[in-house]
Amino acid sequence: MTMTTTMEQREQYRRRQRRLQFDNNDDDDDDDDCGDEKYKNFSVLPVVAREQQRVVSSSSTYSLMMATSSSSSSSSSSSSSSSSSSFKSSLKSFLAGGVGGVAAVLVGHPFDLIKVRMQTGTSGAANAGVFAALSKTVRTEGIRGVYRGVSAPLVASTPIYAISFWGYDMGQIIVRKINNKEDDDNNNNTVTKRPLTIPEIMIAGGLSALPMIAVMTPSERIKCLLQVQTATIATKTNTNTNTNTNTNATSTLKSQTQQPPRYTGMIDCASKIYKSGGISSLYKGTMLTLMRDVPGSIAWFGTYEVIKRSLVQWQGIDDPSHLSPFAIMTAGGFAGMACWMTMIIPDTLKSRYQTAPDGKYPNGMRDVYRTLVKEEGYSALLSGFRPAMIRKLVFAFCFGFLFIYKLIIQCLN
Repeated sequence: MTMTTTMEQREQYRRRQRRLQFDNNDDDDDDDDCGDEKYKNFSVLPVVAREQQRVVSSSSTYSLMMATSSSSSSSSSSSSSSSSSSFKSSLKSFLAGGVGGVAAVLVGHPFDLIKVRMQTGTSGAANAGVFAALSKTVRTEGIRGVYRGVSAPLVASTPIYAISFWGYDMGQIIVRKINNKEDDDNNNNTVTKRPLTIPEIMIAGGLSALPMIAVMTPSERIKCLLQVQTATIATKTNTNTNTNTNTNATSTLKSQTQQPPRYTGMIDCASKIYKSGGISSLYKGTMLTLMRDVPGSIAWFGTYEVIKRSLVQWQGIDDPSHLSPFAIMTAGGFAGMACWMTMIIPDTLKSRYQTAPDGKYPNGMRDVYRTLVKEEGYSALLSGFRPAMIRKLVFAFCFGFLFIYKLIIQCLN
């Protein structure tokens, strides 16, 4: 009995323990459910929100990167197109200026020959009129005589005038960079060029003369030497003695022979100059050429722009490219006159110095100036002014140099 009771008690204890264990397991399951519910209600949504925010942020960053990349790409593209446009503009100016320069040389060279001969006192041209000296040259030397020395400027005209207009474009770019004359339009990715003022155009014109000095100086040296040389006349005296039985007679006969010029052409002249004095002899008169061309270019471009703008206002048009050929001729003619008003004195000194024998003027342009003023007076400084003015007023010269330049630019466009 006692054993049975004990067994029952043990059985009840085990049941009680199992029940307690079961209840504990249920409590744990409830706790897990509560935890899941807690994470459902409080943890999952913030995590999803944070994830969505991260995705949106990543998308925004990617969009910003793409926009920046697109902006930089368009900016580089705009810069590349701007540099390409500047190169094309310079190339067009180079080609157009070269063709216009050839036309200018062919039309104006006869008057340039008379100018140089007046400045150097060759063949009695210093005291003669322009057309009288021109007609005398045609009678004595023929048509080839008035084009004596044309080969040097004709060969050099393309690089000289082309470099001049290229230098003018570069001068404009330099002036714009210094004065910030460009407005960037960020909306259209374009660069708007503000018009230059007259002083800025004159500065750009002065800068255009600097690079062309490298070609202009040897070309002028060869041209002047070829222009001033003429066929020299040498007198030869022959003495014949006739003896007979009654009288002794002595007769003198004088014969004149024509000697050929010293230089037969441009290449021969250049080679002889180089052999006699080297490269420095070819560039004799560089400083005088610089003193002539820089002020002359300033006057030319400044005057041309002033008159062109005045004609634009007078004709009531907006685009200067719509000016008539006569208007362009007028502006070019007055620009040439203003140019030679500033160039004539240094040009006279340059012609005297470049055609003088080596060693005649040891101190350079100072000796040329002193000798010229002392021997011929101050008026000699203006020798050749009349043919220079006439050359600039010739219609074909102005039309060929300016209108052909504009026409070629339009064709290249």
